[in-house]
Amino acid sequence: MHRRNALKALTGLALCPVCASAGFAADAPHWSYEGAEGPSHWGDLDAASKVCAVGSQQSPIDIRDPVRAQLPPIGFTWSKPADTVINNGHTIQANFTDGNSITLGKDSYKLLQFHFHRPSEHTIDGKNFPMEVHFVHQHASGGLAVVGVLMATGNANPVFKKVVSTMPAAAGQSIKADAAINPNGMLPANRAYYRYAGSLTTPPCAETVQWLLLTTPIQVAEADVAAFAKLYAMNARPVQKANRRDVLRSG
Repeated sequence: MHRRNALKALTGLALCPVCASAGFAADAPHWSYEGAEGPSHWGDLDAASKVCAVGSQQSPIDIRDPVRAQLPPIGFTWSKPADTVINNGHTIQANFTDGNSITLGKDSYKLLQFHFHRPSEHTIDGKNFPMEVHFVHQHASGGLAVVGVLMATGNANPVFKKVVSTMPAAAGQSIKADAAINPNGMLPANRAYYRYAGSLTTPPCAETVQWLLLTTPIQVAEADVAAFAKLYAMNARPVQKANRRDVLRSG
């Protein structure tokens, strides 16, 4: 396989963990965050990505007027650090082996990876944050639950600092993750969350995601955000239409 095609396949697998079984990854079309291959054109890339343009439950969205609800707490069982860290050409991503999961009511979801967007993809009453991290989990049935954590500048976060200090600089590079990259270190103490039905925020934009966006941001050092920005100054999809979807808030 040529290097360009290999990188395209790697990128497809990295940002769409279910694509391999669906037959998307190997032939995934090239996409970006600007120009002719940017978000407004994702729906024209190929048949599998058509939903990016015509879907009714696309993500991210602006969170406004959420409805208070009796939602089950998210049960976090993250006992293992990241296995590898990859620069996939669109973001920096940490991948995991078996052993980490969340529970939501009676459902269990396995942690596959986390990755970053700058600025935040979700907004709160029209306001975005410097960054956002997405923890991607998969149910045995194939559905996804993505825990989103907004990132504000302030005190340094040791886990994020370790990620940016060791992240590969070149697209396609992968390294063994430092043992200090523990996902628990990027969670706020308050685990209240917004919940809504949505999609992947990258092609093919599959509408198979339960979004669990924590209401409380974490703090990260401005210098660490700047270090990430040297590789990815902007890698966030614009907010999409809510289309009358209910956004629920726990607590």
